[in-house]
Amino acid sequence: MTSRERVLAALAHRPSDRVPRLLYEEAIGYTPPIERLLREQCAPKSPRDYFDMDITSVTFQTTTLPRERFAPWLGAEADAALATGQVDEWGVRWRAGDFHHFAQIESPLRRVEEFARVLEYPWPDLDQPCRYAGLRTRVEELHRQGFAVAAYAGSVFEQSWYLRGLEQTMMDMATAPKVAHHLFERTAAFQQHAAAEFARAGVDIIMTGDDIAGQKGLLMRPEMWREFLKWRLAATVRAVKEANPASFVFYHSDGDIEPAIPELIEVGIDILNPVQPECMDAAAIKQHYGNRLSFWGTVSVQRTMPFGSPAEVRAEVRARIRDMGCGGGFILAPAHVLGPETPWENVLAFFEAADDLRDYS
Repeated sequence: MTSRERVLAALAHRPSDRVPRLLYEEAIGYTPPIERLLREQCAPKSPRDYFDMDITSVTFQTTTLPRERFAPWLGAEADAALATGQVDEWGVRWRAGDFHHFAQIESPLRRVEEFARVLEYPWPDLDQPCRYAGLRTRVEELHRQGFAVAAYAGSVFEQSWYLRGLEQTMMDMATAPKVAHHLFERTAAFQQHAAAEFARAGVDIIMTGDDIAGQKGLLMRPEMWREFLKWRLAATVRAVKEANPASFVFYHSDGDIEPAIPELIEVGIDILNPVQPECMDAAAIKQHYGNRLSFWGTVSVQRTMPFGSPAEVRAEVRARIRDMGCGGGFILAPAHVLGPETPWENVLAFFEAADDLRDYS
């Protein structure tokens, strides 16, 4: 089977020759320390080709809008932030942290109190055709090479709190819903537009997501999630399916998201990521929901990948394949990006175990 045939079979809950696999970063971008590690170890091949990963990704074109338009929102250090390239196309400042790839987010709307001022904020141009130029050609070329293709359409809750600050966003949801709805509606509109464009271009997996849970449960009451976020996620799913019924919709949330799973299925989510093993029982989730949902992830990036031995990595990978792979509906991956402590030997062990356990029925 080609990688794409393998992935599409798995997502249709049909048999395949082996469980599809990849590093999560191949779909969303590599963090600097892991990119350096893999570049050194995999050369002259790319990590994707070195490890025979099954899914790769595309994204939209870069913007040409000047980021200086965010200067009035960035405070006294605006010039320095812009000069050093710390401001993204949303106007959020990513100040380098003091540990590897971690960063401090500075939210441009965090101190804005007047709703009229919020309405003046400049937005990116993700709804413009130039951002998607050549997309179908890139997808078709990757399909010819045999890969399944994913694309990240963006977040709603997370992108909004990047702009507003997490604490202030939660306060808005409780006490200033007009502000919260405005930010969620704008970010959701961009997500829906991007998702539909990716689907029309033939992308196999449209990635969405919001971290709405921590390791002890949801970050908000289910009623609040329904009021602000659920129906907007449903609109994104509809946008994808109307553009291309063959595209699958992926939803990411770290943490214990089990209370929301039935409603994620209800709105049409096809793939749940990452089924975080520190707080979710992957085998039980598969048993309970596996006939209605596929899963991507499940291998610990808090414990096993960075701090386990290669033997422990192999054991966890084998357990996941045996528990999750039967009947399809599973893409094997680390639960999230690999931390900088992750040794090369454990990355090797991850893929070696995946190669070894091909008969998982």
